[in-house]
Order: sequence, then C-alpha cells, then structure tokens
Amino acid sequence: LLDALCSLVPAGERIVAIEDTAELRLERPAVVRLEARAANAEGAGEVTIRQLVRAALRLRPDRLVVGEVRGAEALDMVWALASGHDGSMSTCHASSAVEALVRLETFALMADSGLPLASVRVQVRAAVDVLVGVARGADGDRRVAWVAEVDHDRELSVRPLVEGDRVVAAPTRLRRRGA
Repeated sequence: LLDALCSLVPAGERIVAIEDTAELRLERPAVVRLEARAANAEGAGEVTIRQLVRAALRLRPDRLVVGEVRGAEALDMVWALASGHDGSMSTCHASSAVEALVRLETFALMADSGLPLASVRVQVRAAVDVLVGVARGADGDRRVAWVAEVDHDRELSVRPLVEGDRVVAAPTRLRRRGA
C-alpha cells in the first residue's frame, strides 16, 4: 500500500523512506533511503528507526515515509506530521482505526518524554488525518478494507469514509498541501 500511495506523490517531491529492512520499491527520483541497523557483536553501531526519523527531518523531506511504526519513533513521526510534513505516511498493525490511534499513542508514550497521555493524544489527533485499513481476503490477496477520517474535534473518534468497496461518506477535513 505504501508503494502504491508513494507512486501518486508528484515526481518533484523529495521522499525520505525509513525502514528496518528495505522493502519499499520507490522507483522515482528524489528518494532518500535510510535503513535501521542492529548493534554489532560488541553492542555498538546500532541505528534505530527513531534516530533515523530525527535525522530525516534535517534532510528537508516533502514526505516522510516510515515503513512501520512500532515503538518510540511514533512520537517523532507525530511531531513531524504536526509540524508541516503533511502527506507523510507510515504503517502500524491494528484491527481498527481507533485501535491504530491508541497504538500510536502507546508507542509515543514509549519515548519516555514525560508527556502525559492527554498531551500525546492531542498531538496524535492533530497529526493524523486519514487511516487506511488493509485486510487479507479469502483468496490471500490484501485489499483496502476501510478508510476513516480522524475526527479532530473529539478524542479517539473516527468517521468511516470507505467500508469494503462502498463509499459511505465524503471527507470533511483533508488538508491540502500548501493550504
């Protein structure tokens, strides 16, 4: 899904892609790839996703793409999204849109920043506009199962836009780049 969405990004926009293991096939100009690295046998040389997200912000990305958020890097990703890197993308494992928001909050709290849950919740809600759920069908193929818009006025509330192959509502607040 990230590959497909990234293919829709205008060619002149700079994408910084961050992954544990390089899996994205971003066949386009203006892509910078950063890959995490485990520590060596002596315990040195580790490069974490969190370190890469922070470093990526210095590379002037138009879009930040994190292969999967599953730890403290969520806080840095949320801050990046809330500070002008609209259109950035990532994945996280969750069974619903609300669960994805809760997981992002939990991951952000793992950063040990001292922020209370209420502050993290406000940051997540301000940073995330749309959530897309993917499910594996009976034939084994993965398909978009739902699309939901984050309700920026209510805590942990989403509004379904697409369910299966049915559009159920029009988006009410999608940010437009440059607006």
